[in-house]
Amino acid sequence: MSSLSRLLLPLLYPVLFLALLLTLGVWSLRAFVDFSVSPQAGFFNGKWAHAVESRYDEQFPLKRLGTNVWAALDYKLFNEGRPGVVLGRDGWLFSDEEFKLDAGAAKNIDDNLRLIAGVRQYLARHNIRLVLAIVPAKARLYREYLGERRPASAHDALYQRFHRAARDSDIIAPDLLASLRLEAEAGTEQGALFLRTDTHWTPHGADVVAHSIARAVHQQGLLEVEPQVFVTDTAPAERFSGDLLRFLPLDPLFADWLPPPDGLQRRTTRPAVAGEAAGEDVLFADVQIPVALVGTSYSANADWNFAGALRQALGSDLVNYADSGQGPLPPMLNFLQSAEFTGAPPQLVIWEFPERYLPMAAELTKIDSEWLNQFRTSAAVAINAD
Repeated sequence: MSSLSRLLLPLLYPVLFLALLLTLGVWSLRAFVDFSVSPQAGFFNGKWAHAVESRYDEQFPLKRLGTNVWAALDYKLFNEGRPGVVLGRDGWLFSDEEFKLDAGAAKNIDDNLRLIAGVRQYLARHNIRLVLAIVPAKARLYREYLGERRPASAHDALYQRFHRAARDSDIIAPDLLASLRLEAEAGTEQGALFLRTDTHWTPHGADVVAHSIARAVHQQGLLEVEPQVFVTDTAPAERFSGDLLRFLPLDPLFADWLPPPDGLQRRTTRPAVAGEAAGEDVLFADVQIPVALVGTSYSANADWNFAGALRQALGSDLVNYADSGQGPLPPMLNFLQSAEFTGAPPQLVIWEFPERYLPMAAELTKIDSEWLNQFRTSAAVAINAD
């Protein structure tokens, strides 16, 4: 090695290190090309600096590189994603909520069943009928796509136990699993009933469930309305990346390893008679809507068109009080103490309730505590009286 080489070699490492930092810094500046903050984020109140820091932290390439590499190792070596997803076969992903049970699951089930029975009693005192739409787990319907990991054994009887408890509480709960299985076995051209990469059902699955509920409503004579005609328009299929893909942070370095996106055909339901408002358009109108829909993102998200499918299957308009990200109990309890419920009570309440929430503790801290205590007390008295 020449004397010049020995002189330059110690300088090479810091130069390369500085060059790497400079390259990463320039790369990070791309994050600010379309960056903007709200007018309230002033420079002197610290909000502007916090927004810039958060943006840079999210987009910092070294952090993304590390995230991608670790996710790729878990994915390829151990066939695992981040906590929240279970990898199945042929690109199918499942929520890990359908596989595990917390230590307090038994108590949670009992507590939630008491609250559900209390809701039925509360509605009955107002002469309102309840239909419980128990949404079966995706892993239960599509067991052939499960990988090596299987749901906890306690999940095996969860759906049937939920139905037995509903019958014992005099709650109408059509067997949606049977309807979905029958449709899946028929293998119609309309495709899968749940999305491969998402927690939720497809618009086709939502439509199958809506018709199953409508049959039960009509057979029981629960709805007294002048039939209304609705029509549904179907858009061409689009690429759709499901919510479970966020637990596989392989993009952008290993994006080719991700399961292919779903194809989603969005549907839109409207009254057949022009000028007749539907759904949220009548929330503040002086119109009595006979049906209320309450539930989770299965009902709240317009991508699945569950509310629209129900309108068409029932032949009746409805108001959708479902909400995302809270589970099924808080939207129902909020609805029961709302001005809409007391001012214009419906004839019928359809409560969409995914079975996987039954063993989970309900987050009720945002419910008015005084009202909730009164509700629990009156529900316990009514249940004991039965």
